Amino acid sequence: MVQLVYIIGSLISLSCAVLLLRGYLDAKKHLLLWSALCFFGLSVSNLLVFVDLELLPTIGLFRVRLITAGISISLLLYGLIWESE
Repeated sequence: MVQLVYIIGSLISLSCAVLLLRGYLDAKKHLLLWSALCFFGLSVSNLLVFVDLELLPTIGLFRVRLITAGISISLLLYGLIWESE
C-alpha cells in the first residue's frame, strides 16, 4: 500500500508539471515554465523516494533526494523573484 502512495504522488507531480507546461505553451508566461520545471523535479524526487525506500533499501539516496528537491524549489524561487511582473 505504501508503494502505491509513492507512485501516485510522483504521477500527480508529473501531471501537474505537464499541465503547467501546456499552460506555458498557450500563454507564454514565464512563471508557468518555472513552475513546470519545479514540478518535474519534484516528481523525480518523489520517484527517488520510492526507489530509495522500496527498491534499494540498502543504498542511501537521501542526499540525492534532497538535492533534487532543493534544485526544484530553487528553480521556482528563481522564477518568482526574477520573472515577476
